[in-house]
Amino acid sequence: MGRSAGGIFLAFAVVSLFPLETLAQTAPAPTPSTPQRAPSPDARLYIIYPWDGAQIRGEFWVRFGLRNMGVTQAGSSAPNAGHHHLLVDVTDEIDPEEPLPTDNKHLHFGAGQTEARLELPPGKHTLQLVLGDPDHRPFKPMLISKKVTITVLPAAPARTSKKVSGKGT
Repeated sequence: MGRSAGGIFLAFAVVSLFPLETLAQTAPAPTPSTPQRAPSPDARLYIIYPWDGAQIRGEFWVRFGLRNMGVTQAGSSAPNAGHHHLLVDVTDEIDPEEPLPTDNKHLHFGAGQTEARLELPPGKHTLQLVLGDPDHRPFKPMLISKKVTITVLPAAPARTSKKVSGKGT
């Protein structure tokens, strides 16, 4: 194997250690290249599951809902469409003029995903969706879901199996 082929193999091996979503979520936000878009006037962004007040144990699915607009990948110039950003425990206001931050609290779904599996530590958490334009900026005016508050419960204790015989001792 030549020197460059080995380097390519090593790069592929390192990249394949990480889920694609993890790599996409840590990439820097691109420099905006187009004017901000306006959402459809009757568009609605919402979280299908979990519902507000849900109590959840362990990993769970978050399902995204969008009405009267389409979901596409980041960078796409498809009309009347955007991609999801999930805000986890975000208390700061979103700057409507800037690309959404990229960190553990601002999860980007630039491949057009409409659901995600999350694992959060026990306690109260908030979830909220923001629809992003091709450059990861909010639409103008912002299309943002209602904030959902959930409680993640501690892991259930492991069950032990005891054999019970019908005979007394």
